[in-house]
Amino acid sequence: MQHQAAMILKQLARKIVRVIEHNAVGYALIANFQSSDRNFLQYRGFLHLHSRVLLALQADIGYLETELDQMDQWDIECGIHSRLACLRDKKRDDLQSRIDVMPDTYRAEFNRTRPDVMLELRTKLVEYDELLLKTREVHALQRPAQRDYESVRNWFDSHKPVVQEELDFIRCKEDLITLRDGRESASFDGFVERCLNALDQFLSSWCHCQVIKRMFITEELRHKTDNLRIHYYAPQRVDTLVNLIITAIIFILLVVPVVLMCKVAGAGGGSTSPFESIAILIVFTLLFGFAMSALTTAKRQELFAASAAYCAVLVVFVGNFGGQQVQIRVVSA
Repeated sequence: MQHQAAMILKQLARKIVRVIEHNAVGYALIANFQSSDRNFLQYRGFLHLHSRVLLALQADIGYLETELDQMDQWDIECGIHSRLACLRDKKRDDLQSRIDVMPDTYRAEFNRTRPDVMLELRTKLVEYDELLLKTREVHALQRPAQRDYESVRNWFDSHKPVVQEELDFIRCKEDLITLRDGRESASFDGFVERCLNALDQFLSSWCHCQVIKRMFITEELRHKTDNLRIHYYAPQRVDTLVNLIITAIIFILLVVPVVLMCKVAGAGGGSTSPFESIAILIVFTLLFGFAMSALTTAKRQELFAASAAYCAVLVVFVGNFGGQQVQIRVVSA
């Protein structure tokens, strides 16, 4: 009965999961591969072209600004202040909107009126602002991690799903962006996945044990590809393992220095130098700062504040423990 249920689940997984190799070639194959894992959603950002277009729009708006300033200066020099002082003047339509009713001196210098310039300026500014904000959003997207980029590049090199001219985009490493949200400890996650892969290869070759695959690869993920060399680890399970490791590291960094300080104080019989405890405090504060910078994406001020708080906790412990030692010696005397 259990075997039949397992077979039914496998059949459902094959129907639900899109297998990469079901599309032999072309962009359909690329779409299957990139959608198979969020880390593979890598595309060109065209950051250089964004800058070129922004610069062109900036130059156009600058020319319009100069033209508008020249029109304003012409009105000032001619003593026509009404067009600058009041936009609701009833003469505005006749004196500003039509070039044919403007004075000859004006037409000799300008070929259009101020409303025409304002209309084009409004259109250009809206286009410029929209592109400026969109470019900022594109620049805010993160670049793919090195291991993810190498996975995608190696897959393209081995499969060559499209012609070489359209395949060269994967070589533009500095222009590639990823749609995957930045994880707090992406580099450490990659290290953990590499360790899992190495451990799985060792166990499979040494004792034919598949415990890593059973723990970190779901039934649906096993059917994503027919390639036996490609394995998709479940992100939720990897995140759980990473969180457990980080929790263990935090526990060690908090407990070990306390135990060492107690050992040092107990071995010295209460007469040890405080510099030994200070040395332990310095070493573990440095280890804490290194661990926080390696396992998280904390900013500098956050790293400084966390390290200061960690150091303060150890200092309070050293002070309280030293005070207790003094009290014990006074009582025993």
